[in-house]
Amino acid sequence: MPTTAQEIFDAMSNRFLPEQAGDLNATILFDLSGEGGGQWLLTIANRQAAVTRDAIPNPTMTFIADASDYVAIIGGQLNPMQAFMQGKVKVKGDMSLAIRLMSFFKRD
Repeated sequence: MPTTAQEIFDAMSNRFLPEQAGDLNATILFDLSGEGGGQWLLTIANRQAAVTRDAIPNPTMTFIADASDYVAIIGGQLNPMQAFMQGKVKVKGDMSLAIRLMSFFKRD
Protein backbone atom coordinates (compact mmCIF):
# COMPACT_ATOMS: atom_id res chain seq x y z
CA MET A 1 0.00 0.00 0.00
CA PRO A 2 1.40 3.42 -0.92
CA THR A 3 2.60 5.49 2.02
CA THR A 4 3.07 8.87 0.32
CA ALA A 5 0.97 11.04 -1.95
CA GLN A 6 3.62 10.75 -4.67
CA GLU A 7 3.42 6.93 -4.56
CA ILE A 8 -0.37 7.10 -4.85
CA PHE A 9 -0.22 9.36 -7.89
CA ASP A 10 2.57 7.29 -9.47
CA ALA A 11 0.32 4.20 -9.32
CA MET A 12 -2.92 5.91 -10.31
CA SER A 13 -2.79 5.38 -14.10
CA ASN A 14 -2.17 1.64 -13.66
CA ARG A 15 -5.03 1.29 -11.17
CA PHE A 16 -7.58 3.11 -13.35
CA LEU A 17 -10.80 1.22 -14.21
CA PRO A 18 -11.99 2.69 -17.53
CA GLU A 19 -15.26 0.74 -17.43
CA GLN A 20 -16.17 2.56 -14.20
CA ALA A 21 -15.42 6.01 -15.61
CA GLY A 22 -17.23 5.40 -18.89
CA ASP A 23 -17.17 8.41 -21.19
CA LEU A 24 -16.12 10.84 -18.47
CA ASN A 25 -13.85 13.69 -19.52
CA ALA A 26 -12.61 15.57 -16.47
CA THR A 27 -9.63 17.29 -14.91
CA ILE A 28 -9.12 16.92 -11.17
CA LEU A 29 -6.58 19.06 -9.36
CA PHE A 30 -5.26 17.63 -6.10
CA ASP A 31 -3.89 20.45 -3.95
CA LEU A 32 -2.21 18.78 -0.99
CA SER A 33 -0.52 20.73 1.79
CA GLY A 34 1.95 19.68 4.46
CA GLU A 35 4.84 17.26 4.28
CA GLY A 36 4.82 15.34 0.99
CA GLY A 37 2.26 17.71 -0.48
CA GLY A 38 2.11 19.47 -3.81
CA GLN A 39 -0.19 19.74 -6.78
CA TRP A 40 -1.10 16.90 -9.10
CA LEU A 41 -3.47 17.00 -12.05
CA LEU A 42 -5.47 13.88 -12.90
CA THR A 43 -6.88 13.97 -16.42
CA ILE A 44 -9.52 11.41 -17.32
CA ALA A 45 -10.34 11.34 -21.02
CA ASN A 46 -10.87 8.77 -23.75
CA ARG A 47 -11.12 5.98 -21.17
CA GLN A 48 -7.61 6.71 -19.86
CA ALA A 49 -6.18 8.41 -16.80
CA ALA A 50 -2.97 10.43 -16.71
CA VAL A 51 -1.32 12.24 -13.81
CA THR A 52 1.04 15.20 -14.13
CA ARG A 53 2.53 17.72 -11.72
CA ASP A 54 0.65 20.56 -13.44
CA ALA A 55 -1.98 22.97 -12.24
CA ILE A 56 -4.62 24.46 -14.51
CA PRO A 57 -6.87 27.48 -13.91
CA ASN A 58 -10.31 25.84 -14.15
CA PRO A 59 -10.29 22.10 -13.40
CA THR A 60 -13.56 20.19 -13.29
CA MET A 61 -12.91 19.61 -9.59
CA THR A 62 -10.29 20.60 -7.03
CA PHE A 63 -9.56 18.35 -4.05
CA ILE A 64 -7.87 20.18 -1.15
CA ALA A 65 -6.43 18.37 1.86
CA ASP A 66 -3.33 17.75 3.91
CA ALA A 67 -1.14 15.12 2.23
CA SER A 68 -1.23 12.88 5.33
CA ASP A 69 -5.05 12.96 5.38
CA TYR A 70 -5.16 12.08 1.66
CA VAL A 71 -2.84 9.11 2.23
CA ALA A 72 -5.05 8.00 5.15
CA ILE A 73 -8.18 8.21 2.96
CA ILE A 74 -6.61 6.15 0.18
CA GLY A 75 -5.24 3.67 2.73
CA GLY A 76 -8.66 3.21 4.32
CA GLN A 77 -7.72 4.67 7.71
CA LEU A 78 -9.84 7.81 7.24
CA ASN A 79 -13.41 7.83 5.95
CA PRO A 80 -13.63 10.35 3.08
CA MET A 81 -17.11 11.57 4.04
CA GLN A 82 -16.10 12.06 7.68
CA ALA A 83 -12.97 13.91 6.56
CA PHE A 84 -15.14 16.20 4.44
CA MET A 85 -17.60 16.82 7.28
CA GLN A 86 -14.71 17.59 9.67
CA GLY A 87 -13.26 20.12 7.22
CA LYS A 88 -10.13 18.03 6.58
CA VAL A 89 -11.10 17.81 2.90
CA LYS A 90 -12.47 20.58 0.75
CA VAL A 91 -13.90 20.13 -2.73
CA LYS A 92 -14.40 22.88 -5.28
CA GLY A 93 -16.35 22.25 -8.45
CA ASP A 94 -18.20 19.06 -9.36
CA MET A 95 -19.23 17.47 -6.05
CA SER A 96 -20.82 14.45 -7.76
CA LEU A 97 -17.43 13.69 -9.33
CA ALA A 98 -15.83 13.78 -5.88
CA ILE A 99 -18.31 11.20 -4.63
CA ARG A 100 -17.67 8.84 -7.57
CA LEU A 101 -13.91 9.35 -7.90
CA MET A 102 -12.68 6.45 -5.75
CA SER A 103 -14.80 3.97 -7.72
CA PHE A 104 -12.67 4.69 -10.81
CA PHE A 105 -9.61 2.97 -9.29
CA LYS A 106 -8.69 -0.54 -8.12
CA ARG A 107 -8.39 -0.86 -4.36
CA ASP A 108 -6.23 -3.32 -2.46
